[in-house]
Amino acid sequence: MSVKVMGIAAGRKNSNNEILLKEALMYCEEAGAEVTMINLKDYNILDCTGCTSCTMGMSQGKNTGCVLDEKDDKKKIMDVMLAQDAVIFSVPTYDLMPASAYLTFAHRSLSYETAFLETIGAIKHKDRVAGLIAVGGSTRSWQSMALEGLQATMFTTDLKVVDMILATRVPGQAQCLLDDSLIARARQLGEHIMTAVNTPVKERKWLGEEDMGWCPNCHSNALVLGEQQWDGLYYPIECQVCGAGGTLEQTEDGKWKFVIQKDGLLKAAPPVVLDFSKTKTCAPFSAAAMLAARPDKPAATTITSAFISFIAIPPVFSGN
Repeated sequence: MSVKVMGIAAGRKNSNNEILLKEALMYCEEAGAEVTMINLKDYNILDCTGCTSCTMGMSQGKNTGCVLDEKDDKKKIMDVMLAQDAVIFSVPTYDLMPASAYLTFAHRSLSYETAFLETIGAIKHKDRVAGLIAVGGSTRSWQSMALEGLQATMFTTDLKVVDMILATRVPGQAQCLLDDSLIARARQLGEHIMTAVNTPVKERKWLGEEDMGWCPNCHSNALVLGEQQWDGLYYPIECQVCGAGGTLEQTEDGKWKFVIQKDGLLKAAPPVVLDFSKTKTCAPFSAAAMLAARPDKPAATTITSAFISFIAIPPVFSGN
């Protein structure tokens, strides 16, 4: 069975976010993967209403789905996404953060909380990896929450991030094509994705830049002062993305590094999910594993072209 890799863009057509994504996907396809790509701007994704229907259902061990499932394209996309071995997201940076087209999509994923769906037998277990690309016209200082914003949305569907790229100084349409090193880096991300999916699950690891970010656990660049948790747990410094806790220590060369303390991954570790056949108590949900829900093969668009800036990839699904 071939490896399935899906690319999800959320920005301008045939511009930087799509070009870098296509470059990564083309490597995956050349390596034998079955590749699918969509741009969220082609679909109708409604805002979460905050009705809490999905979480109320979870508290009773029921999969109620989302009240908007029949009103927009979110479920259509998720049905395909949850059948992949890897997903690569490529999103523009607006106001330091991922573009709203992506966030609207991601904020609707709670009703697809894979740990819960797996526990009640709604879907089968499938380990999955992810690559992240954030693209903006400025330097990192004006994209400071871009990758971190993407990372924070991986937990609900338990995607293990193995590489990520922050593309800077590319404000113009398709401007990334002028930077050979950036194109090569996007292709390398595709290589890392294929390496990860072909590696035994327990041996999968971070394949991106070794010294990227402050956090040695998730490689985010965002630390915050700690505060006492509900259970009394306290860390002086925390990673605001994965929750790893520890302290800042100065190295011999005068630089600072974030050192995770002995019990510093307690918050970052997957929690226990209750057996709903024995209790109706609300479980502490968190991402457990990405799952393949559909046995049928979606109609996918394949990427094959030497001129990636001109690839026309229509929506995979009918609809908006």
